[in-house]
Amino acid sequence: MKVTVDGSLCTGHGRCYSLAPDIFEPDDEGYSMQRDVPIPIPPGQEELTRRATHACPEGAITAIEG
Repeated sequence: MKVTVDGSLCTGHGRCYSLAPDIFEPDDEGYSMQRDVPIPIPPGQEELTRRATHACPEGAITAIEG
């Protein structure tokens, strides 16, 4: 599994890193540091990552299964 964060949609609500802090690290302005690049998800973090993806109010996170 991988996810991407669309930097043009992310508005820094922080729900992603509050739900999956090991995956989505905030920058100094509150946005996900990993924008516009695929983020590999380590084993055991998939469910938290899915929750964070669905919790994003802007729909900025896309999960890529497989």
